[in-house]
Amino acid sequence: MTDDDMQDFFAEKAQWVGRGDEPGLNPAVPPRPPRSRREMRKKRRKRQRSKWLKIVMTVILVVCVAVVGWFVYSGVSTARSKMQSQVQRTQAADYPGPGSGNVEFTVENGQSSVDIGDNLEKQGIVKSSMAFQQAISNAGLQDQLQPGTFELHYRMKADDVAKVLTDSTKAKGFLVVNPGERSGAVIEQASELSGIDKSEFEAIVKNKGKGILPAEANGSFEGWLEPGSYNVKGKSSASDILKEMVQKRIKKLDQLEVPTGAKREEILKKASIIEGEVNKADYYGKVARVIENRLARNMPLGMDSVVAYGNNVEPRALTNAMLNDKKNPYNSRIQKGLPPTPISQAGDTAITAAMHPTEGNWLYFVTVNLDTGETKFTDNQSEFQKYAKEYEAWEAKN
Repeated sequence: MTDDDMQDFFAEKAQWVGRGDEPGLNPAVPPRPPRSRREMRKKRRKRQRSKWLKIVMTVILVVCVAVVGWFVYSGVSTARSKMQSQVQRTQAADYPGPGSGNVEFTVENGQSSVDIGDNLEKQGIVKSSMAFQQAISNAGLQDQLQPGTFELHYRMKADDVAKVLTDSTKAKGFLVVNPGERSGAVIEQASELSGIDKSEFEAIVKNKGKGILPAEANGSFEGWLEPGSYNVKGKSSASDILKEMVQKRIKKLDQLEVPTGAKREEILKKASIIEGEVNKADYYGKVARVIENRLARNMPLGMDSVVAYGNNVEPRALTNAMLNDKKNPYNSRIQKGLPPTPISQAGDTAITAAMHPTEGNWLYFVTVNLDTGETKFTDNQSEFQKYAKEYEAWEAKN
């Protein structure tokens, strides 16, 4: 009998004693026969399997620890690699400057510093795109790059280029359309900046924008030129310039969910009046409500910005003769309803206000201080007269 067999035998005897069934202790219970060697070998194999299972589990644990360690090391290596890359950027190839010769360089709307840097390198203005990107990053100018055409030199230092391309006063060739601006002024600037004769623009306007304007515009560009910046210097025709502004306007109106058809033109008329009447967006919703309340009561709008548009002057230049001219279809002090067309290019905020007027019963308003834009609203005519005198007093001092 082997040592393992002996251990099994005595373990079995211990079980008998513990149960009180050892022969001689309980004569009524017959003794259990000793286990066979087969049973004892079976138990021994079971203990061996348990030992191997522990070994396997230990190995798996070691492997898991090794894998986790590898991932940690990999993360540290990646971070170190990024830091090294950043160090390399600070050492990017650069010209000492100041450069020589003259070259025009254009930055388009929406271009990133990487795009701009690549183009600068291609044109021989900076030694490497990376040097320009680093110059922009070090100076914190990532969000200040200006669209336009700039006068630069060949072989410039990247820092010097960055200073020029972030200075809006140095940009040329870009037409900027502002909210509240009339189409006539926009076309004048477009002609001057593009070098395209103004007569080409006027011919398109006279032809009622055929092939460019949507049907609801009724042949008028007023209100249909989207505010924003446009690179007109590279355009070859007036048609291309006007088409781009109109298409962007339509896209924006769709984004703002402005109803289509006649309702869209109506919203643009109201929004343009809002732009012309007050210079603080805080009042846009209230002005929109005054327009709605007056239309609902079949009252003339009485908006000086509309009368001024019909006379091609600024509101402060209105005369009594202009205000009493019954033949002017834009004389909103006499004519009822909305004007024949919008009176300017309305911005997003004014358009939104026209669609969602502030709740209120106001019928009158007066901007009592043109410097601060302070405007007072009322539904009472006597109170309106008091506000009008307040404005007259301010105007007399200014």
